[in-house]
Amino acid sequence: MNELKKHIKESEVVSTIFVRWFLLASISGVAVGVVISFFLKSLQWATTTRESNEWLLYMLPLGGAFVSYLYSKYGKDSSKGNNLIIERINNGEGRIPFRMAPLVFLGTFITHLFGGSAGREGTGVQIGASVSSKIGELLKLKGMDYTILIISGVSSGFGVVFGTPIAGTVFGLEVSTLGKMRYEAIIPCLISSYIGNFIADLFKIHHTHYNMGISISGVDVFFKVILCAVLFGLTSKLFAELTHTLKKFFANKIPNTSLKSFIGGIIIIIIVLILGTRIYLGLSLDLLSNAFNQPVPKGAFIIKLLLTSLTLAVGFQGGEVTPLFVIGATLGNLLASIVGLPIEFLAGLGMIGVFAGATKTPIASFIMGIELFGSANIGFIFIACVVSYVFAGKSGIYTSQDSSILNGYFNKLKHE
Repeated sequence: MNELKKHIKESEVVSTIFVRWFLLASISGVAVGVVISFFLKSLQWATTTRESNEWLLYMLPLGGAFVSYLYSKYGKDSSKGNNLIIERINNGEGRIPFRMAPLVFLGTFITHLFGGSAGREGTGVQIGASVSSKIGELLKLKGMDYTILIISGVSSGFGVVFGTPIAGTVFGLEVSTLGKMRYEAIIPCLISSYIGNFIADLFKIHHTHYNMGISISGVDVFFKVILCAVLFGLTSKLFAELTHTLKKFFANKIPNTSLKSFIGGIIIIIIVLILGTRIYLGLSLDLLSNAFNQPVPKGAFIIKLLLTSLTLAVGFQGGEVTPLFVIGATLGNLLASIVGLPIEFLAGLGMIGVFAGATKTPIASFIMGIELFGSANIGFIFIACVVSYVFAGKSGIYTSQDSSILNGYFNKLKHE
């Protein structure tokens, strides 16, 4: 009888907690969904406007200087972007400034309007975290409750940007600490991510889903995928290290942030004029789509990598994930002709594999692959994510990720 009462009491507590977090996460998901839907609509307009008015590219230096000025004048810690959010989650104290949302929104819009090579995931995550943080402040949440609401904002922000609510859920749980999932936030992340996506559907936000083709199998395919996944991981490492190195280089050589962005914008314009094409500007979604259907320029992946690293290093705003998709898909496109596998198959694996290595989120990447491509090649998607993650080493685009668990493990191995 006492055991029965114990279970009933436990069920009541769980039900109360579930209802509480369902309401809190729903509020967060609705708010984040509305803001990011507007953000995605604005990026569509910015891209269409830039493509219809080629002269806008020449405004890139001024646009970058203006955004950097705003960050230096009003941004404070907001300039740390996703790393500030990860630090807040790991430390369990401090606040995410609400100013981060409008600053990164405007900064990313300007970057895309004038032709910087950047993504949108970073912006989505920052909007999600800062909006959820503000909600937490208004509701007077403290401690772990406040942290969990921020994590749910990360999940909904990521999930809404790509239309992948399950991957968004796991991304929020996985991204802050390497080797550990924040399972205490699983229900809020799930609810917030799904509610945010429901809101995006109401705003008729369109997400492109790519086709990896039919399921293929074979021992030879297994080893070829492992080989390609190693290259995906090394490419992830190259992107992360180059971006960090260029950031340090420009920060040391040009301390004035506005001047740094202005000069960086000029360098990007010169590179684009030398290349004689604009397919690498902005999100490069046309290049991404082509990578699944036809051979693309052999050097496409390295050009997109260099331009994105440069764009982010000199202070332009945006994310890394969509450029990582393009880098991975175009690399897979190149490798397909070398190893003798279908273009669309390796483009899909490259798209997900490079993302997994750079963000250090192999499980979220794997789930995103299933949400985007279906389960026909689920085994090879998993191999690509895991192997790429391993060969990317300690390098990642988020420098604030807590790697103490993995570092302790590797240090133990060294002494055995």
